[in-house]
Amino acid sequence: MMNVNQIKIALLLLFVPMLAIGQLKELSLFENLVDKTWCIEGEWKSGTAFKQEVRMKYDLQGTLVVVETKGFVDEEQTELGNRNHGIRQYDGSSKTIKFWEFDAFGNLTKGTVFAEDKNIVYQYYYEGEMLTEMWEYVDDSTYNFKIGSYIDGRWSDVYIDSVFKEKK
Repeated sequence: MMNVNQIKIALLLLFVPMLAIGQLKELSLFENLVDKTWCIEGEWKSGTAFKQEVRMKYDLQGTLVVVETKGFVDEEQTELGNRNHGIRQYDGSSKTIKFWEFDAFGNLTKGTVFAEDKNIVYQYYYEGEMLTEMWEYVDDSTYNFKIGSYIDGRWSDVYIDSVFKEKK
């Protein structure tokens, strides 16, 4: 027969994974992106080159999505390196997914993330302007990618429009 401490331990072992899975459910919009490498090349509206390689993984028992981004790390946009380190986390008090993106230039971008069907939508302020970044689902290996002004479900201005492809 089990004593009280053994019962407590058994219950703890049973419910702790359930808590982690419950948290993971809130981050499930990232499921198709996690543990894959995503590559993109394009051009900003200004004509400047854009190139990134993004890798996402779950961390801390599924309560975070950690994002590592390689991209241009110099103003001339000739040198590729570790450009961004990002975190996505579900905030139970506001019932939103929040993100923080730290870059190689000492900047921090923060905002919220939500799903529109299979699309992943980031919203944040950048230099005083509310921007939207969308990963628009095409198939499990392809996302159309846009950054711009997205109001009431419509793009009023687009700064970049390109495609993320899964690196095989």
